[in-house]
Amino acid sequence: MTTTNEIADKIATEHGLTKVQSKTVVEAVFAAVTAAAKSGAETSIPGFGKFKVKDTPEREARNPATGATIKVAAAKKLTFAPAKALKDALNG
Repeated sequence: MTTTNEIADKIATEHGLTKVQSKTVVEAVFAAVTAAAKSGAETSIPGFGKFKVKDTPEREARNPATGATIKVAAAKKLTFAPAKALKDALNG
């Protein structure tokens, strides 16, 4: 697993920034993706992929302990679709 701090440390080292500066940049990118998702917008990062908001409809499910049917409320979820370049890098 890679953490936000590890990403920020790598950016700081590679680009001559302080760790505080690079962590601010990383957090700003995540905040921008979050803000776009909250508004329902898609975020496309060429060569990396797209973050999209999808609606999941209300559905019925079963409680495994009791077998009772319950309703699961409709919700929004954030999905990620990797770009072809990322897929190729993973499988190349």
